[in-house]
This record gives sequence, structure tokens and C-alpha cells, in this order.
Amino acid sequence: MAHGFRFVVAVLCAAATAFPVGAQDVADAQAPEAAGAGVVFGSLSPAADAALASKAAGDPVFSENWMVAAANPLAAEAGADVLRAGGTAADAMVAVQAVLGLVEPQSSGLGGGAFLVWYDAATKEVTTLDGRETAPLAARPTLFQDKDGAPLQFFDAVVGGLSVGTPGTPALMAEAHARWGRADWPLLFGDAIALAEEGFTVSPRLASLVAGDAERLSRFGPTAAYFLPGGVPLEAGDLLRNPAYGQTLRSLAAHGPATFYTGEIAHDIVSAVRTAAGNPGVLDLIDLAIYEVKERAPVCVPYRGADVCGMGPPSSGALSVGQILGMLEPYDLAGLGPDAPEAWRLFGDASRLAFADRGRFIADSDFVPVPTQGLVAPAYLQARSALLDSNTALEAVTPGAPEFDHALNWADDESLELPSTSHVSIVDTYGNALSMTTTIENAFGSRLMVRGFLLNNELTDFSFRTHADGAPIANRVAPGKRPRSSMAPTIVLRDGAPVLVVGSPGGSRIIPYVAKTIVAHLDWGLDPQAAVALPHLVNRFGTYDLEVGTAAAALEEPLVDLGYEVNIRALTSGLHAIALGEQLQGGADPRREGIALGE
Repeated sequence: MAHGFRFVVAVLCAAATAFPVGAQDVADAQAPEAAGAGVVFGSLSPAADAALASKAAGDPVFSENWMVAAANPLAAEAGADVLRAGGTAADAMVAVQAVLGLVEPQSSGLGGGAFLVWYDAATKEVTTLDGRETAPLAARPTLFQDKDGAPLQFFDAVVGGLSVGTPGTPALMAEAHARWGRADWPLLFGDAIALAEEGFTVSPRLASLVAGDAERLSRFGPTAAYFLPGGVPLEAGDLLRNPAYGQTLRSLAAHGPATFYTGEIAHDIVSAVRTAAGNPGVLDLIDLAIYEVKERAPVCVPYRGADVCGMGPPSSGALSVGQILGMLEPYDLAGLGPDAPEAWRLFGDASRLAFADRGRFIADSDFVPVPTQGLVAPAYLQARSALLDSNTALEAVTPGAPEFDHALNWADDESLELPSTSHVSIVDTYGNALSMTTTIENAFGSRLMVRGFLLNNELTDFSFRTHADGAPIANRVAPGKRPRSSMAPTIVLRDGAPVLVVGSPGGSRIIPYVAKTIVAHLDWGLDPQAAVALPHLVNRFGTYDLEVGTAAAALEEPLVDLGYEVNIRALTSGLHAIALGEQLQGGADPRREGIALGE
């Protein structure tokens, strides 16, 4: 392949910081969180320092036995401690998530939700667990409409209690540990508790995000006191303690998830939501008490002789990633290479077709029928793929007609899906693999803080409208329903064994980020570090977004000539990938602060 398409990390990071969160119009606010300009974490292990150096040089991390890739070095070190001591990938995930909720609280935590994909080395089976937040039982389809029936402005809905769904992350942590863990549950919180009580160093990314969102963070007392002490935003390099979070973790370690869902923590969550000044919500104790993690059937789609497996509805991730890859299967992407405008025409229009289906058909399958099998049926994908047989961009893209076991007339969804989110990839010494994407939705979620952690604003992933042109919208609000997501934790298998563990944050751009990384690895032969670092070109709804400060911008003119409208902008993903072969190879997105660690 040509090497001119690999970006320069320093240029990318400098460019990305020119687009702080909050500076762009909300209508285009699906851009991920801003990247940090530098990395400051305080004292790290020599292995973590080496991993940071490897990432900066564009090289993968190699290991023989186990590996963890996560969005913050302190979280990756916590997972490494567990794996080194003989813990499983499920054990390590608990430790990683506990630290992530402390050191990058804007992205994920106990107040949010997650999807998890697990490969079990003993049974050779893939299992997917749904820890998505749920709408309160008191929620109604018009939750995000004003008294005249008009949809609320986005941040009018987000900030406060109205947007808060029942958190699923603590229950998911416990469920994964109960199924696949070996380590003692209480021991998995030690690193996070120590960091919370003794303090950790505020990273540049966290500091920049706090500064960019200071007005919203100032609206609620506990949140303001933590992120804006004395009215001043946290700064990179500050030592930050969170004893309230440490105490929450101690309670969770000692008593398990029951303390979160039925104890004093539950009462404090409900109180914060229902008394949020200016925008109270309807979450109640019963919503927490009845919350359940759900095992879902994995969605697996063949691609290049491998099986690409991920999370089905209410996530659109695996279906949409699978559709993109299935449509690309007949085309010689390997021969075209990543520099070819034709490769990106094919990728961009396949993505547009997948997003058209996503907007029409995908929602929580417990509440609305979803044509899950029909959307990835070989004959259907072959017919959609034939639409790509052109010399120019598709003029118009519409949903297809996948095979349904009934007849329904759905309208296209209108919901925004914004970051913040994080992704964790882990392979343990036993051969198990875990891919988990975890979120509180928008950066800093609802901006409500309880006992040291932020509550999600996940309900704004629902459509604010209930109908369009007289037809119901599948992703509208309903009591107990889980909002549609684009999170796409993925495990790629060949001959029944994992060869790639990957996922990313990034709102609805997660889908093309993950699909592109799989293409980069399987078609273009890139190692996981080069694959996650490959410049982004994203087309969901017609406009082709090209990543600023990278070689992707050189494709602007060729793509315009093919008929696309092009927008050059920051595209801050957070991909974490592990390739499995003779050795483990790990890659961490240079647009974020994460690393891969292994031994």
C-alpha cells in the first residue's frame, strides 16, 4: 500500500484542539469529544510509558499472554494488574471501568450504560450482554416535547433530570463477573479506590472539556464544586480527589450491585433526578429496583472469510457495521488501497445505505419488531451492494425493503446521538476476549453528579418526535424501553477463533469508525495501531466528513469530482483494537489518551 495516507499524530492532535466541545452548532454536535494536546498522567509504570511512546511512534504494542487497551493509562494499568494476577478479561473490565469512571468521568461511569461482547475460549461461543439504560416507567412518548407538542431544543432536554435513564453499568459489571470472573469481586476496585481517595492528575483532555462546558457544569451544586472548585475550571496537572466516589466503590465492592439499585445510592440518584432545578425527571426507585442486564443474540456477518460479531438491537452497531461490510464484500478494496477515491466512494455510499436502514428500522426489539435477520440476509445485502456499481456518488439514498415477518409502516428517526463514550478491548491469558463500549451519552451526561459520579442523559438518544408524516417512529420513547445506540463493540473471528477485538466512541460515527478499522486490518493489512490511526472519512447522510490535519484532506477534490459535498473537520474517535495471531498486537487511538498494555 502507499504510505502517504498515514497521518502525523502531532499534526492531528494540534488540529483537533482547535475544535473545543461547545464551539460547533448543536445540529452538527455529533462530533466526538475534543482530543487533548498533550499527555500528563503523573506517575506511570515503565510499561505504560513505553506504550505511550509506542503509540506516538505509530507502532503496535506486542505481548505473548494478555492485553488490555483502554482510554486512559491509569485505567489500562488497573486492568493489567488484574490480568497479571491471573484474572480474566471480565475481571479486568470491572477494574478498568471503575477507574475510567474516575479519570474520564465525562465519558462513562456507574451512572451510564454499556454493551459487552464476550468470546469464551472454553466453549468457543460469543455472548452479548445489554447493559443499556432504560426509560423510567413514568416516561411517555412526548417526554421531550413542550406543551404545544414541539420537540425541545437538544440541551434544554439534556441538562438536568429529564434525560436520565436507569443506569446499567454497575449491573453489567456484576453480571460479567458472575459469569466469567475468577478474581474476588472486592479486590477489583482497589486501584480505583486508591486513586479516588489519594488523588489523580487531571489530564489535558479532561481539563479542556471542563473549560469548554463550564456553563452547563455550573448549574448544579455538587457538579460545580467538583469540576469548577472556587468557580474556576480544573486545569491539566491538578491533583484531583473524589472521596465520594471512593466511598461509592467501597459500598459496591462490599455489597455488590444491590447497594446501587435498592440502597441509599438509589435513593440519592432518584432524589437528584426528581429535584433537578429547572428540568426535573421522572426516574423512580422502582425503575432501579427492576433493572436487568439482558443477554441478546449476537449479530454476526461474514466478511473476507471471517465472521464479524457484535451487539444487536437496541444497538444499531453490529447491524450497520455488518451491512457496510456485507455491501463491500464483492468489491476489491485490497486492490484499490486506502489512497484510492474509488475505495472511499464505495465505503461512503455503503455507509449511507446502512444509515438509511438504521434510521427506519432499528430500535429496541423488545418494544418494536426489528428485521434483524432481514437487514443482513445475503440476498438483501447483495441487492443493496449492486447499488454501488456506479462511477459516481449515489444521488439519493433511501431505506431498503428487508424481509420482515410482518408489515409495518415506520417513519425515519430524527434522534441525535452524541458522545461521550469510551471503549475497552481485552484478551486474557486463557484466550477469552472482551469488547465493551461504555457511555453516559453527551460529554458529562446530564451534568447531575451523585456520590462522586455523573448521571447519564441517555434518554435523549430517543427520537423527540413520536411520528413523522403520520407514521410512528420506531425509536420513540416508551416506559421501560432502551434507546437505540450506535455503540459497536466487535469481535472478528476466523475459523471460530478471535482475530480482532475492536470498538470506538463517537456517537453515530462509531459505525463507520469501526467498519473502516476492520477494512484497514482485513483488506489493507494494517496492524492494529496503523488501522486505528488511519485518517477518518465518514459519510452517513450525504456529506463526506474528512479528518482535518490528515492526509484525508487530500481526497477532497477527487470526492467532490465524484459528486459529494465535502466537509473537513475534527473527527476524534477513540478506537482500541487488539489483533490475535502468533502474538497479541494492540493499538490505541492517537486522537485520545489511551494505551494498550500487555505481557
